[in-house]
Formats: sequence, structure tokens, C-alpha cells
Amino acid sequence: MTEAEWAAAALFFIVATLYSSVGHAGASGYIASMALLGFAPEQLRPTALALNLLVGGIGLFRFWRGGQVKWRNVLPFVLASAPVAFFAAQIKLPKEAYSTLLGVVLLVAAIGIFRSASRAQVQDHAAEGRRVPWSLGLLIGAAIGLLSGLTGTGGAIFLTPLLLFAHWMPTREASGTSVAFVWINSLTGLAGLLSATGTLPTALPAWLVAVAAGALLGTQFGLRWLPVARLRQALGVVLLIAAGKLLFAA
Repeated sequence: MTEAEWAAAALFFIVATLYSSVGHAGASGYIASMALLGFAPEQLRPTALALNLLVGGIGLFRFWRGGQVKWRNVLPFVLASAPVAFFAAQIKLPKEAYSTLLGVVLLVAAIGIFRSASRAQVQDHAAEGRRVPWSLGLLIGAAIGLLSGLTGTGGAIFLTPLLLFAHWMPTREASGTSVAFVWINSLTGLAGLLSATGTLPTALPAWLVAVAAGALLGTQFGLRWLPVARLRQALGVVLLIAAGKLLFAA
């Protein structure tokens, strides 16, 4: 392995640890890391989605085992998002067509999440047992599936803050819902991308080990070690990273 590939493995471990703690899989972080290290542009999206599948699979299993995946609340989002993500992944748009707008949206969301951290326990208690309305869930799922396919991410960076702002579920359940969503979207998005480009992911064994270790550590933080206020702050950091990647990446 080259120095750049070892550096990528180290960055991927950090990204997987941070992102998986809040129910994400890290695609935007992997893309930013590979772009920073000079990897071929055509490899970024398929490789990031392949790593997402591994991290998201570990996260889904662990959050489900921890009782934080309520399939009744997951289904409205994934039923609409999965087919849209498949077709959207086959579309190539100039980055300028969406990057600035999405970056600003994520920046505003990050600020809101940081501000809500001090009220996390009260908001979580009020959101216990709520159900996602099917009509809104389908509409939002389709919209996020479109963004997921276009950007080469699993879509959790858009879904998690929305779930918290709408007070549809507590923080840890929002993470569990997001990781289920991101795993399914990553699968359909990668399938759509492969059918359009035929470019296979470049996921070296060291990268797979790095993200798997990061996912195991991160989900432990998300499920057990971090209080909900700290989880929201971690989510804010993730959103800031994603916003920065969209706003400033070349």
C-alpha cells in the first residue's frame, strides 16, 4: 500500500467512528478524505458507498439489537427513497448545481442541532412513542433519496436533523432510523451507479478493517457511552464537516 492509501485508512477510521456514533455511515467524509489525498474522481462515489454498506450494516445490527430501530418509522422513508436513490445515482449534474445550497442547509441544521443540545433530554422525553406520518415520510424519503443519489451519500446527513427538528423521535432512535435508511439507500445508490458507469469500488482490505473498527467503536459511543446532549453535539460536528465538504471542496 502507498502512503496515501495508509493515510486514507487512518482518516476512514476517524470518519467511521464519528459518523457511526450518530447513526450515519460516513460517505461524505470518505469522499472528502479521498479527494484530499488525490484519488481518482470516478472512484470516489462508488468506493464511499461500498464503505457505507459495511459501516451502515454494522450500525444497523447494533442499533437494532439496542432497540433503537422501529421499523414502523423507518418504512415510510425507505420505501420512497430507495427507488429514487437508484435512478438519481445515474444522473451527473455539475457540482455547482447543488453544492452551495445543500452546504448552506447543512450549516443551518448544524447550528440548530448545537443549540438544541442543552434541551436534548426534555425533547427526547416529549418525542417518546411518536409515529412518523406516512404521507410526510414518503415525501421526505423521496426528496432525500434524490439528494442521496446525486451526492453519492447515504442521505442520513439530511434525515437525522429533520427527525430531531420535527420531534418525531428521541435522539438515539433517530440514529437507529438513520442507519437503517442509510444502509438501504447506499445499496440502491451503489447499484444505480454501477449500472450507469460500470466503475467498481476500490475498497482495500485495510480500508475495510479500518471502517469496521471505527463502526464498532462509534456505535458503542452512540448506544452506551455518550449522553444525548453529547450525541447531538457530535451530530453537529458531522453536519459541519458535510457542509464544509459541499461548500469548499474543489
